Amino acid sequence: MSITPPYIQKGDRVAIVCPAKKLPQPMDDAVALLQSWGLEVVLGETITADYHQFAGDDDTRARDLQRFVDDDSIKAIFAARGGYGTVRMIDKVDFSRLKSSPKWLIGFSDITVLHAHIQQNLGIETLHGQMPINIPDATSTSLETLRKALFGAEVSYQIPAHPLNRSGKAQGILTGGNLAILVSLSGSVSDFDYEGKILFIEDVGEYLYNIDRLMYTLKRAGRLAKLAGLIVGGFTEIKDNDIPFGQNAQEIIKALVDEYTYPVCFDFPAGHVANNCALIFGREVRLDVESAVVKLL
Repeated sequence: MSITPPYIQKGDRVAIVCPAKKLPQPMDDAVALLQSWGLEVVLGETITADYHQFAGDDDTRARDLQRFVDDDSIKAIFAARGGYGTVRMIDKVDFSRLKSSPKWLIGFSDITVLHAHIQQNLGIETLHGQMPINIPDATSTSLETLRKALFGAEVSYQIPAHPLNRSGKAQGILTGGNLAILVSLSGSVSDFDYEGKILFIEDVGEYLYNIDRLMYTLKRAGRLAKLAGLIVGGFTEIKDNDIPFGQNAQEIIKALVDEYTYPVCFDFPAGHVANNCALIFGREVRLDVESAVVKLL
């Protein structure tokens, strides 16, 4: 049974940290939005830190995250952005305080490392959704789903069906994140059991052949065979070689799960897209893929 952190209330203190790539600009838009929700915002030292491409060196980023994990007055931790770097510092962080004082952790992309690690080792729900760096370009719909999820309002979705969908109904724990990151965690202490899960995947900037390779890696490791369902989000800024691969990202994924019987949904509004709607990882959900509509409840 997963642990749901206490929902946010007006007046709560929340933190913004940067566990991966450094920020190109101040987080004024994010601070203003969170303040408009009635929250007090605390900025970590990594918001302005600079070490090569990272928001401070590994020790600095780990120390900053540790500070807010251990601070019981902080009710949620927003990762300011993804990029690359969370995996370099995660083993320096002691998450044990979250066992007695769970709190929401919010982010996507490279923050998949934290989602997977916390779910596997602590059984605490986390929130896959818009990050502070994305707020200026985010849709109002996606930001509202983030607010609702944090404040404990019901978050459910009903979207049009995609031609490649496979119909069916499934119930299970929702998990996943960035496809490349999920594969990179294989065999580590942050990896998790895929069996019976409803898996969400998304990615950005990959070559088509590498999406094929990543999916084959999961398949050959037995990760795709026993899923309860599969939700495919945004696969954006995808690249091809001079000699075309011959399939787009959705077609690659469909071909590799064709032999299974669980429901599959394509083009779900989450990932590296403006309408990156919030998903609560670690929570049991119901996925209904019908001929005309997809429901995630």
